[in-house]
Amino acid sequence: MTNETTARRLFEPVKLGALELPNRMVMAPMTRNRATFEGVPLPLMAEYYGQRATAGLIVGEASTPSPFGFTYPEIAGLYGDDQVEGWRAVADAVHAGGGRLFLQIEHGGRIGHPDNNPGGHLPQAPSAVRLPGGIHTPTGHQEAPVPVEMTAADLERTRGEFVAAARNALRAGADGVEVHAANGYLLNQFLSSSTNLRTDGYGGSAAGKIRFVVEVVEAVVAEVGAERTGLRISPWNTGNGIDVSDSDEVFPALLDAVSHLGLAYLHIARALPGEALFGRLREQWTGLLVANPELGEELPIPADGGLSKGVELLEAGADLIAFGRAFLANPDLVERYRVGAALNPVREDVSMYGRGPEALTDYPFLA
Repeated sequence: MTNETTARRLFEPVKLGALELPNRMVMAPMTRNRATFEGVPLPLMAEYYGQRATAGLIVGEASTPSPFGFTYPEIAGLYGDDQVEGWRAVADAVHAGGGRLFLQIEHGGRIGHPDNNPGGHLPQAPSAVRLPGGIHTPTGHQEAPVPVEMTAADLERTRGEFVAAARNALRAGADGVEVHAANGYLLNQFLSSSTNLRTDGYGGSAAGKIRFVVEVVEAVVAEVGAERTGLRISPWNTGNGIDVSDSDEVFPALLDAVSHLGLAYLHIARALPGEALFGRLREQWTGLLVANPELGEELPIPADGGLSKGVELLEAGADLIAFGRAFLANPDLVERYRVGAALNPVREDVSMYGRGPEALTDYPFLA
């Protein structure tokens, strides 16, 4: 049973960086593949995010900072002027609804395919280790290529691309950015022994594994300010072939290295409050902690949208709760939780991904 006293904390205001949030519910970033093949957000995305502007904070779906960073077909980018203009329409819609928007910067690393990006580029990664299980492309499921191991010049260019993307996010009108170091994408690949086999100072020890992530975060903070920068991690997520056996060493080292920066927040994806590491990270992190409940990948999600698990995270020390598919299916999730209304289930009859409004902007509001 949900602890109602704790659940009411979700409706309390909180200061995040320079922002005053009216509640502690965050709309988690969720890739929905509603951009053009060139990474330009479609107008449908502005409608979608604008519908959900009552969230305390919206973290926009993953956007690549680089032509080399595309993961799947029709994801958004943040490196070109046309992409910036597409995101500007999203930011305008969110702000018109009274909301607040951070944009997530994600480089796919080895999660990519030449058929999924306009330049036909091979993916680049910390090491030449192929993504297991294959990858979706415009022509169907294919084996993922062996990625190109990043050189020192590649690392320097990629750091610069993250910085430029952060600058572009603010130019588009976003309130800040989230650096994505979770869920098996490039920065997470540097943190894992299964994907980082380097011997050049960017691998090996925990200090080596975290080095590139720390450099990217520091560079983004230097460009847009700590109060406009969040960081997302996923210490327990084994998806996309990630080994988490050394998480107890790597993630405390990462937090030690960035805690002095004064980031707007730390975001833990698929958080497990019963794990000792969660308590250790909460104790280490003196700033705001956003936690995303672990609900599994299959449908249906719990009827309460993850509320009870969110309450567990609050009781374990989280400050804000990031709901994903509950916000997808319920544009008025905040109000539904406020009045105790039933939630729309996530639709299983149509794909969440695709170019149309189905299972994106057509979920009903409360009457």
